[in-house]
Amino acid sequence: MTAIRINFDKDLVLAGHFLLKHLEREERQRLAAAARLSHHARGAVIFQKGDPGDSMMAVIRGRVKICSHSLDGKELVLSIINKGGLFGEIALLDGEPRTADAVALEESDLLVLDRSQLMPLLTARPDIAFRIIGVLCKRLRQTSEHLEDTLFLEASSRFARALKRLGDAFGRAGPDGLRLDIKLSQQQLGCLVGVSRESINKLLNEWQRAGVIRMESGHIVILDARALDEIADSCA
Repeated sequence: MTAIRINFDKDLVLAGHFLLKHLEREERQRLAAAARLSHHARGAVIFQKGDPGDSMMAVIRGRVKICSHSLDGKELVLSIINKGGLFGEIALLDGEPRTADAVALEESDLLVLDRSQLMPLLTARPDIAFRIIGVLCKRLRQTSEHLEDTLFLEASSRFARALKRLGDAFGRAGPDGLRLDIKLSQQQLGCLVGVSRESINKLLNEWQRAGVIRMESGHIVILDARALDEIADSCA
């Protein structure tokens, strides 16, 4: 972790964040005074599974992947946190070690909120605590869906569903389709779905030939959302 290289008004950052914007100005300023801003280069490890859970992070700029690794080194991407998103909330609430790794997918700036500063605020403002619980529940639902997909669906259906989720989170509508405003390598896409890079490459080529998607400077453009839905809903 390195010091942030861009000047931010921490109070304005907190005021614009969905979780903390409802705080009274005095509460927000007190929290801003204690918050830290940190900068992480692309590929930098922010924390690892088992590290002390003493803070929660909000993404100010960039994107972060939450991932886990098997004993033989295989990676599974559990979630991708976009600008404005939170991560690290599980360990923050229970004070236990981190449950997964967090890695900067691209150059990222984070607002770091320490547990020692947040817990008194959550006691005084249960509405903020309920918002964090809402984030946690949404994350749990996503993890459950991911697990079900991995257990019950073929690779093509899993990948199609992953592209739909990426479209919901990062999609930008264009004249001929939905462009995913995130660039992931085939290896990273495979880690997100739990299949090999070779399988991802095969599916991308098949779907391009069928006119379902198009590759555009490393970005995926979904051309035929209905066809992708049919693949996602198929278990064959």
